[in-house]
Amino acid sequence: MIESLPFLIRKHWIEYRSFYWFSIVLLFMGIIFGAVLVNSLSLPLKNDLYGFVQQFLTQFGKGTDITPKQIFVESLSQHVSYIALMWVLGLSVAGVPFILILLFLKGVVSGFTIGFLVQQMGSDGFFLAFTSILPQNVIIVPAYLIMAVVSISISLSIIKHLFKQSRKTPVPAVIGKSFVIAGCMLVCLAGAAAIEGFLSPLMMRSVMDWTLSFIFTL
Repeated sequence: MIESLPFLIRKHWIEYRSFYWFSIVLLFMGIIFGAVLVNSLSLPLKNDLYGFVQQFLTQFGKGTDITPKQIFVESLSQHVSYIALMWVLGLSVAGVPFILILLFLKGVVSGFTIGFLVQQMGSDGFFLAFTSILPQNVIIVPAYLIMAVVSISISLSIIKHLFKQSRKTPVPAVIGKSFVIAGCMLVCLAGAAAIEGFLSPLMMRSVMDWTLSFIFTL
């Protein structure tokens, strides 16, 4: 009898929920660390970064040569690289720490970006982060979490097989399932890349007048 998808999801959650909670906590620690990291930057570095943001927003307001399709392709290629790296690390016995580091770094980058925009631009920075970062990350963050846990499960299955010298651990089956899950995550991330390329720029333009007026009044 073929097991239903809801049953498989529930079974997966029950088996690996401790890893999910640990990964969620690690990700949020990364976000907090990234936000706190903003305060440790020197004033000249902050000014340089803020100047880059000003330049980007000015060019974005005037229109850029980068098309939504180019943004979509670039974003999707980054997601493919990230997911593929996690999957490959899962095939390594020593890959678990590196998978967790990748997840932590994802949180650091997100926390730093949001923290910097809010610190430098106040409410305008919050709305800018809300429109440019949040929409696609609603999909990206869960996809990365799922892939991280799945990759960890591959590594643990291989470790159990090596140390117990037992054929009860279905390593090939685990790898096969992880490959399918990785494909599903890439489909979801393609949707996130589409949001980043086509929807987020439109949402950003809706707050550009507020943001640019704030910048040029400083």
